[in-house]
Amino acid sequence: MDEWIERYIRYLRIERNASPHTIRNYASDLRQFRDYLAEAGGAPAGVGGGKIPRVDQLAVRGFMARLYEREKKKASIARKLSAVRAFFKFLAREQVIRTSPAAAVSSPKLDKHLPRILSEEEMNRFLDQMAQAAKNGPSTDGLARDRAILEMLYASGLRVSELVGLDLRSLNFDDGVVLVRGKGRKERIVPFGAKAKDALAAYLPVREKILAETKTRSPAMFLNARGGRLTTRSVDRLVKKYIRALGVNVKASPHSLRHAFASHLLDEGADLRAIQEMLGHESLATTQKYTQVSIKHLMEVYDKTHPKA
Repeated sequence: MDEWIERYIRYLRIERNASPHTIRNYASDLRQFRDYLAEAGGAPAGVGGGKIPRVDQLAVRGFMARLYEREKKKASIARKLSAVRAFFKFLAREQVIRTSPAAAVSSPKLDKHLPRILSEEEMNRFLDQMAQAAKNGPSTDGLARDRAILEMLYASGLRVSELVGLDLRSLNFDDGVVLVRGKGRKERIVPFGAKAKDALAAYLPVREKILAETKTRSPAMFLNARGGRLTTRSVDRLVKKYIRALGVNVKASPHSLRHAFASHLLDEGADLRAIQEMLGHESLATTQKYTQVSIKHLMEVYDKTHPKA
């Protein structure tokens, strides 16, 4: 089974262009499932290359029950089941098995949370503070890069993996658009506004300075101090640092800026399908989760302001 897990992970990395975070999680989840099968003694003679055990629906349900026993969070259990499903779907496609034993196993029903995100006013104040600090701060080089990252995340709603994957040539400053390579290597064009353009323009001399000092020739748009491409973890850390410094009680992450991008566009009347295109969602249902936040906001405004509310 190990051989097929490795083949699947390689498929995710090369053909699906999955993020390193997704690859790590799926690899860990599948090995945990493999260990469960071994402990449960429910893995008789293998079939196909790499000895895939004959796993039935009961074995998958047993794995789920084990996770519940260990008080795993529903979201974590759902992700592990998703990994197992995707793995068996891959095996069926490779004709190692006929049908997936996980296809009919239901995911746990997740509690719906409406995340608190930065309001438009908070977002504008936050980015204005960043612009002022980058202009007058003692360490303007680092701040110039960080400001450009924050402006770009909010201006274009990029995933953090998409942001760190940008090359300088990905950006068209004349038209104010960026070529983004998203999940599954699918490309899309996303606009960015004047403030993001100003922040990027202010960062470009800093970028050139880093390349000259480190004697590197990286094509990456956003560089670390050694002239290499920034990692998703580095961006996650800097976003959390700056948002927490703002002193607001919100979930601080690069994804929260992507969420704010979509929600604020919806609040201003943007078409949901246009937002779907900019976010790079395959399904409109994925984009529609942002309407929940906007509707909640509208109801709050209604309750506070309507005389008959």
